[in-house]
Amino acid sequence: MTAPLASQRILLGVSGGIAAYKSADLVRRLREAGAEVRVVMTAGAARFITATTLQALSGHPVRDSLWDASAEAAMGHIELARWATRVLVAPASASTLARLAHGHADDLLGTLCLATTAPLSLAPAMNHRMWSHPATRANLELLLARGAQLIGPGSGDQACGETGPGRMSEPADIVASLSGAGDAGVLAGRRVLVTAGPTFEDIDPVRFVGNRSSGKMGFAVAAAAVAMGARVTLVAGPVALATPSGVERVDVRSAAQMHAAVFDRIAGQDLFVAAAAVADYTPAEVAGSKIKKAEGPMQLELGRTRDILAEVAAASPRPFVVGFAAETDHVLDYARGKLQRKRLDMIAANRVGVAGSGFEADANTIELLWPEGGTTLGPAPKADLARALLAEVARRMGGGA
Repeated sequence: MTAPLASQRILLGVSGGIAAYKSADLVRRLREAGAEVRVVMTAGAARFITATTLQALSGHPVRDSLWDASAEAAMGHIELARWATRVLVAPASASTLARLAHGHADDLLGTLCLATTAPLSLAPAMNHRMWSHPATRANLELLLARGAQLIGPGSGDQACGETGPGRMSEPADIVASLSGAGDAGVLAGRRVLVTAGPTFEDIDPVRFVGNRSSGKMGFAVAAAAVAMGARVTLVAGPVALATPSGVERVDVRSAAQMHAAVFDRIAGQDLFVAAAAVADYTPAEVAGSKIKKAEGPMQLELGRTRDILAEVAAASPRPFVVGFAAETDHVLDYARGKLQRKRLDMIAANRVGVAGSGFEADANTIELLWPEGGTTLGPAPKADLARALLAEVARRMGGGA
């Protein structure tokens, strides 16, 4: 069997933080997965772990300075930048994220990240307040927009004695993420029904009431579920997105059509992920011809649509039910209320109306809640969020590790 990282040349950047102790195990696991590994340390990293340890585990001298006369005689940093097929920074401290986001090149690691064309992966590690600070979030958005891959962080007890998101992902999870094999098969044999996109509620043959949902999150969930081994049906509102490979797609336009499509297919499903932004209201009457402009205001009577998510959650038997909550404020309060009121198994909440996240964006941050707790996912590309969400779902369904 071929090692998952065979032929990969991974340049591991270790920055300053207590999580640097995990880098020794990470080097060992990367090599076990078939990768060749070379290590670059920042000055801060040397306060937590020795170059001798990392050299012994990697089998190569460790670099820590732009001013190493012997290495730089032949422009060694450029040679390293060309050598790597992937750059992995683990742990990536808040300071390192800021330096990489803004292109600082006054140390070896920053210079290498600017000089290489290899993909960049980041495994952050910091106090949970530092992780949630707007400056860190802004730096991450810049890095993600440039194509960086975010691995973690996890949530739990921290060295400072506090608890929250910001723990560096475990070395085994980082290797699995790099190899793309971490969650393969965790939904094998499961049947999954996903809704995605907006609904359009017609006023007349020309006009409709709609919303700004692009469908990207729901389509990412469908693609990730297939990759995890599930048999997936996707009920999609009107969006301009290609059907993910291996997904059965059903196109609808209105909330009523989406309701019908879901309940035609819900029997026998193991998981229902309601990522669609279904209209809450629809015109009471649809005009048969275009309504002409007239003097004065126009009154439009709207009626409530049926609540697809609540009806699925109330069914017996029923699948594991995951809802979505798109909110402009009080995100956690509204999401927790929706989780309890509709008796969902899980809800994914995100803030909309903010540049770079929510509707139409390629990246997002999700507050994932369930009756006993929750966790923060992201900021990350929606494809990564979908995999992380489904991995948590699989664990709670009893299908994951």
